[in-house]
Amino acid sequence: MMSGLVGVWTNADAVYLSPAPLYHTAPSVWSMTMLSAGRTTVVMERFDAEGALDAIARHGVTHGQFVPAMFTRMLKLPESVRNSYDLSSLERVIHVAAPCPVDIKRQMIDWWGPIVDEYYASSEAIGFTLITAQEWLTHPGSVGRSTLSTIHILDERGDELPPGRAGEIYFEGGAEFEYLDDPAKTAASRDGHGWKTVGDIGYLDEQGYLYLTDRRHHMIISGGVNIYPQEAENILVSHPKVMDAAVFGIPDDEMGQSVKAVVQPVDPAEAGEEFGDELMAWLRDRLAHYKCPRSISFEAQLPRADTGKLYKQGLIEKYSVR
Repeated sequence: MMSGLVGVWTNADAVYLSPAPLYHTAPSVWSMTMLSAGRTTVVMERFDAEGALDAIARHGVTHGQFVPAMFTRMLKLPESVRNSYDLSSLERVIHVAAPCPVDIKRQMIDWWGPIVDEYYASSEAIGFTLITAQEWLTHPGSVGRSTLSTIHILDERGDELPPGRAGEIYFEGGAEFEYLDDPAKTAASRDGHGWKTVGDIGYLDEQGYLYLTDRRHHMIISGGVNIYPQEAENILVSHPKVMDAAVFGIPDDEMGQSVKAVVQPVDPAEAGEEFGDELMAWLRDRLAHYKCPRSISFEAQLPRADTGKLYKQGLIEKYSVR
């Protein structure tokens, strides 16, 4: 699948940028596929926002694979810095690994042009969706339509849901897989039809475009209400003073769980009660109040992998201490 995508997505003169190190799956597979196709490949030892822009300008990069957290960090650079690099060589870029906030992707398309494509897949290789920048502009927030297998959205009882209703995403078809030494987890990834899931939540529209809501294990249950933290995270990182954000549930004697946010400010000096109040008001103007955090704390750096994956468990443990 990847080699076919590279064949239609690039040409023989392409210069590919891998902004993440090669010990992660997606950067490794993309880079090896590009090299095997004879494309020049530029690899960053670790992602740095300005360093990525410099690499694009210096090497005449035409293509690259990014994650949304990288977009956010580049967008938070001062405008004078962003405008000081010639990015005119770029032809197409693609992103993956996590849902991209709509506002962040719009800003990237405004900056780089309608060349920001996206795909959704998993290491289990059970499905693959793809959406071009042009398609996304008419279906903002979507990760595209399936290119390999049929998508089914199921509720908690295993019943199929109609378009517009969020549930667990299952793929009919795709590769067979099992989790190492974990038959129970392997069995839980299948339903009665043999359809397979990795635990992501989302919905389809009438045209078959998929929209991701969150991961099943990220769900917060507060007062018996299901809350998916991705919504609040997307709004927080759209604030011009926020570099990164994590939202999760912590124990609450009355509600079972309450919604907690931890924010990494662009300027660490901003951290404090006044900025927390500003962000709380920002959220409450844009999100149903029951989905908003009860409190906001600040960290100098959130725990993300080089691929952009956010590790919440350490934050949950830290802020669950009473």
